[in-house]
Amino acid sequence: MPQGYVALVLHAHLPFVRHPEYPEFLEEDWLYEAIIETYVPLINVMDGLVHDNVDFRITMTMSPPLCAMLLDGLLQDRFLHHLDRLIELTEKEIGRTRWQPEFHELAWMYSRRFKETRHTFVDRYGRNLVGAFRKFQELGKLEIITCGATHGFLPLMQEYPQSVRAQILVARDHYRECFGCDPRGIWLPECAYFSGVDSYLQEANIRYFLMDTHGVMFGTPRPRFGVFAPVFTPRGVAAFARDIESSKQVWSAEEGYPGDVWYRDFYRDIGFDLEFDYIKPYIHPDGIRLFTGIKYHRITGKSSHKEPYNRWMAMERAAQHAGNFMFNRERQVEHLAGVMKRPPIILAPYDAELYGHWWFEGPEFLNYFIRKTAYDQNIYKLTTPADYLREFPTQQIVDPNPSSWGNKGFWEVWLEGSNAWIYKHLHIAAERMTEIARMHPNAYGLMERALKQAARELLLAQSSDWAFIMKTGTAVNYAVKRTKDHILRFTRLHEQIKRNQIDEGWLASVEWRDNIFPNVNYRYWA
Repeated sequence: MPQGYVALVLHAHLPFVRHPEYPEFLEEDWLYEAIIETYVPLINVMDGLVHDNVDFRITMTMSPPLCAMLLDGLLQDRFLHHLDRLIELTEKEIGRTRWQPEFHELAWMYSRRFKETRHTFVDRYGRNLVGAFRKFQELGKLEIITCGATHGFLPLMQEYPQSVRAQILVARDHYRECFGCDPRGIWLPECAYFSGVDSYLQEANIRYFLMDTHGVMFGTPRPRFGVFAPVFTPRGVAAFARDIESSKQVWSAEEGYPGDVWYRDFYRDIGFDLEFDYIKPYIHPDGIRLFTGIKYHRITGKSSHKEPYNRWMAMERAAQHAGNFMFNRERQVEHLAGVMKRPPIILAPYDAELYGHWWFEGPEFLNYFIRKTAYDQNIYKLTTPADYLREFPTQQIVDPNPSSWGNKGFWEVWLEGSNAWIYKHLHIAAERMTEIARMHPNAYGLMERALKQAARELLLAQSSDWAFIMKTGTAVNYAVKRTKDHILRFTRLHEQIKRNQIDEGWLASVEWRDNIFPNVNYRYWA
């Protein structure tokens, strides 16, 4: 038996962004970038591990909005159009850089990567990346967990328990449709916990959830093994807490691996560097310069001067960092096992988009780390939370503390001056959703369609992403518009349902636009 266990958890989530009313929409690029830079590279890494018979176990959230977008035919078509334009751009770049040897090989690298992405997406997996990840789950290598239906911030809904319940049960149902089974675990949106949320998890037969360090450490009674063993809440659901040390080595802007000077610089992109007329066909039709994903420089240092990116040196650093991460986990597990007198579990959760999108070499780091873990040490073993609970079913009972993984560890990121205005509207809509769901417990036909669409609009308005964007200031106008649009559509549907006068033409247009969760059960709000 190993002395301890390490659980890597990747949280793959994006807000639901789909705009069929426009031929091209700026924020849809969030999905396309994540597919090219994170999801396909992770699939390729796991395919390589399976091909080489490398033993591994990792955990990954696939949020319902992300799965819905990955399965959407319109977005699949648009992604391929986006990818084909990038392939065309790399062909031009190969020609443009022929007298710049430091960039020419990189142009060829991007050409190969984009073509390999297309091959993986179209030829190997038939445009179904959800099916690709499902394959790894069915092979026993990947454990896929769920999230809130639209990543709603659950603590700020606790006065409206029907909405908390719906966020969890709708997510459970959608997981069944995507993966053919029930989820065993959940990444609570923003790792945000409040006392009582576990009762809804229990109803959905979800056996564990993830939370931040202090949520468990400040629990009652104090956990005997800190964050290095799960605890059971009073309702019998297991809570796994994040390990600060392993997280810091990757996340920290000052000390984390991604800040190494040899890694690719995220912000230097040819979409901003090259002449406008040259790059114009490959940016937004309105002339807005965008990231293309073609970046020729490394981090170099803190100054604005950037040296050319050296792929070979970056891979050397990724291998070295993977070895260092393994070494640190070995020493950590040895120490903890000696103190605890039982095998500890080190939970290392990250946003999946860190690997590949923000940290270009991240997927290669994971590949090296998993292979080194399998062959270069025997101190710990990679596991998943569900596997650990099966092996160690008896744990301490602790009532966790309300918390999140946001700044200062509580809820202020999602409730402060920039975004507090949204909640009075969300709360009124939540009350109204329960009202109309109870008025029509057995609706069918046009009335049922209207109730289901009202549920979709409320869920989309509740996404924590909009409040987060308002706080961080990245795409504020879009986040405000999305919140208002969904609330206004919900309000109009509520009025029509109350009057029993459904505008079928308008309803059809809204169903076409906001088509997430086609089988949503509006009765959960009742």
